[in-house]
Amino acid sequence: MHYPYQIKSLEDYRNIYERSVQDPELFWSDIADHFTWRKKWNRVLQWEFHTPKVEWFIGGKLNITENCIDRHLIHHADAPAIIWEPNDPNEKFRKISYRELHREVCMVAAVLRKLGVKKGDRVCIYMGMIPELTIAALACARIGAIHSIVFGGFSAESISDRIQDAHAEFVICCDGAYRGSKIIDLKAIVDDALTSCSFVKKVLVYQRTKTEVTMHTGRDVWWHEIRNETDSVTALQIPAEEMDSEDPLFILYTSGSTGKPKGVVHTCAGYMVYTHYSFVNVFQYTIDDVHFCTADIGWITGHSYIIYGPLSAGATSLMFEGIPTWPDAGRFWSIVDKHQVNILYTAPTAIRSLMTFGLVPFQNKNLSSLKVLGSVGEPINEEAWHWYHEHAGKNKCPIVDTWWQTETGGILISNLAGVTPEKPTFATLPLPGIQALLMDEDGHVITENNKIGYLCMKFPWPGIMRTTYGNHELCRRTYFEKFTDLYFTGDGAFRDENGFYRITGRVDDVLKISGHRIGTAEVENVINMHPDIVESAVVGYHHEIKGQAIYAFVVNNGHKRIENELRNEINHNLSEHIGPIVKADKIQFVSGLPKTRSGKIMRRILRKIAEGELENLGDTTTLLDPAIVEEIIKGRQ
Repeated sequence: MHYPYQIKSLEDYRNIYERSVQDPELFWSDIADHFTWRKKWNRVLQWEFHTPKVEWFIGGKLNITENCIDRHLIHHADAPAIIWEPNDPNEKFRKISYRELHREVCMVAAVLRKLGVKKGDRVCIYMGMIPELTIAALACARIGAIHSIVFGGFSAESISDRIQDAHAEFVICCDGAYRGSKIIDLKAIVDDALTSCSFVKKVLVYQRTKTEVTMHTGRDVWWHEIRNETDSVTALQIPAEEMDSEDPLFILYTSGSTGKPKGVVHTCAGYMVYTHYSFVNVFQYTIDDVHFCTADIGWITGHSYIIYGPLSAGATSLMFEGIPTWPDAGRFWSIVDKHQVNILYTAPTAIRSLMTFGLVPFQNKNLSSLKVLGSVGEPINEEAWHWYHEHAGKNKCPIVDTWWQTETGGILISNLAGVTPEKPTFATLPLPGIQALLMDEDGHVITENNKIGYLCMKFPWPGIMRTTYGNHELCRRTYFEKFTDLYFTGDGAFRDENGFYRITGRVDDVLKISGHRIGTAEVENVINMHPDIVESAVVGYHHEIKGQAIYAFVVNNGHKRIENELRNEINHNLSEHIGPIVKADKIQFVSGLPKTRSGKIMRRILRKIAEGELENLGDTTTLLDPAIVEEIIKGRQ
């Protein structure tokens, strides 16, 4: 497949970016022309941020699965759409061609129709990282149902909250899921969740682990049994549901500052166009490349850069069921070698974890197929960037440091692999069509460079969220109220003399110490440079004199060191690298940090611990290891 809108040089980027800003509607209309439409739009864009209301490709009709699957059947049917690497390296991997993916999606779409699922219904999907998770999502999209994927490790309470918020009457799950050396009993967790969701009509269960489960008569249905009863000829002949451009595609829940998740809504056409465009440009995808995104599909990274971005581009998308350190810390590198991976897209938290195992896991692994490395989920610190570049990329692969959010749908700020400049710890430049700016606390645009401010967007892009499900006022208040007629990202950023952006962290993670604004990411970057430090998380707490002081939660590498000696070295480095104004007043050594299962540090919990607000920490059930919170509280300074 040829991508005529793929940017090929820095000059090309500058010209295209300028055109995208001068006439955004023409720019996005030209890109959207390359997709399959049942009916073309009659108006490109209608928007106002203060309401907020954003609509793209108004009046257009399409089905996203025809763009992700059907259109590739003409010239690309036998090419692999998905390569699936199982949790156990001794289990056989699977390659699923576009022809096979089309057949399975049509079959499961027919199954869902048979179970009573209709256009507009919400379907909660709670599965492990198996191809059937992608198939289930696409089957929902094919019949116009709205999927709400929940990471296959959340608690019953978390699932129940999401099912109730979306009023999802249908659930798709597995009997169990493999994760490293563990089996997670997904069906049992669903059963527990549904004790408070009596409105759920059907539960479709895929058999993966052969874990013993309870099947509730009249409600629960085995995937393999009902699929085998479904006529394949009929299923393949059923046309995909015609969808309006602005019909919802999925709801994805993201953590809120209160701990209560928000249901971010993305729609069919705009999300499709934006994930596709960002995928082929940021990663400089060429046909037949193998793209390995290590995220879970339960997060936005998996939605956009395992399913919809790659498949709309006719790409080969690699799915991995397991974890990077099992059965050993060389698993990522084994997968790259085994499947000749060309693009590896992972999180800084995974990179830092792998750094602690040294270089032995790289032995006897051929990584010469790699062309592009990517970082996602949080700002990558400089030490991890250089380690990733040297040892995974052999100093020859560009690293795309991508900044975006669940709410943005796709990557907004990033270098383009090998095309635009990279700079360690900087996401660098906005993609074409993205009009980023910095605001000060008084609501004025910061025009000078080498300044820090609030990161905002002044014009919509096709992939922007449309609402928070069932609560549009929450959407307005959270993202559009702080600055008039701007989308406020909630992040702070620094812009250098070249116009490159470095994300400094959530604005509630930007410290104000004695009148100086200090980004937590900047402080953490320096702390993590110390050879005895694995990882850190920095928050502010109230200080009578400074306004705020720094509380650092630090994971060391297990070497026995005198803690006060290590504290002094950390503060010496902070003073040397940032300035004498910056020192951590409290440094607590911990064995781990409170993280979601996607690897994101829950700083709101750490802020409350630092302030001594221990009675109301919010929901901790979504953490990878809730017990770590109790340990941190016990060691609080």
